Amino acid sequence: MTTLKARFDGHVLIPEQPVFLPQDQVLEIHVEPVKTLSSGKSTLAELADWAEKLPADPNSPTDTAIQHDHYLYGTPKRR
Repeated sequence: MTTLKARFDGHVLIPEQPVFLPQDQVLEIHVEPVKTLSSGKSTLAELADWAEKLPADPNSPTDTAIQHDHYLYGTPKRR
């Protein structure tokens, strides 16, 4: 069974990702609404709330925003 998420524009269902299904074959579709966040917050806000609950690491660098290329790619630190 293949599960895909789609939006209905009032006329047709539009998949939210590429669909790899057999062509010219009748398929049976079961429609079920996707569960929404109970808080009504955006996904980014939910992620930020979740991140705040993580314990702080006292050994983590304090300059990661400024020196992100250094920490991600190993480039020399910027001055």
